[in-house]
Amino acid sequence: MNAIPSSSQVSDAFGFRHIFVPASEGGEQAPPLLLLHGTGGDERDLLPLAAQIAPGAAILSPRGNVSENGMPRFFRRLAEGVFDEADLRAQTQALAAFIDQACEAYALTRPVALGFSNGANIAASLLWLAPDRLAGAALWRVMRPFPQAPGIALADKPVLIVAGAADPLIPAARSQELASALGEAGAAVSLEILPASHGLTQADITITARFLASVGKAGAD
Repeated sequence: MNAIPSSSQVSDAFGFRHIFVPASEGGEQAPPLLLLHGTGGDERDLLPLAAQIAPGAAILSPRGNVSENGMPRFFRRLAEGVFDEADLRAQTQALAAFIDQACEAYALTRPVALGFSNGANIAASLLWLAPDRLAGAALWRVMRPFPQAPGIALADKPVLIVAGAADPLIPAARSQELASALGEAGAAVSLEILPASHGLTQADITITARFLASVGKAGAD
């Protein structure tokens, strides 16, 4: 089980079981992180990676409210790679409301989403449906959430997409489709395709740390 920092708060408020970790010394200027786990994960899963990627940053880490054979997820799917679009829209709005309430309660600015697989997919849906809730997003092993174009211009919102060239679950081509759609909507998209499978590698961590540092610097300018 992943250790929770001693300064953290565990709560069931705002509709999601979640962990909040306040910014620590040296991380006050970094944007807050919204951690969104993959299928079968929970609110603890990405904490160690976040500590490597953005040491000291404030963290908001919810657990998905949907269960698939006992495994937490953020929305239902009809089959592997086939989303339940109605549920995805409903769960995205619930997550947007959670972000609003949690940011107010914890005095946070808009976070940067850091999502893996299912968590990355709902972060992409937030960019589609409620982009004002996020300052940016780093998406690992992600695919396009909806067939239609985003309904709102994304106005240079920074987005990192990291795909695995040998990923059997989310082929890199599906991540490229998302990158193209977000770019056409105005986002500032960086796409990296690694010689990797579905699992994360040290290269994912290094690339994402560099991306988040650039987002933090831009926000401070």
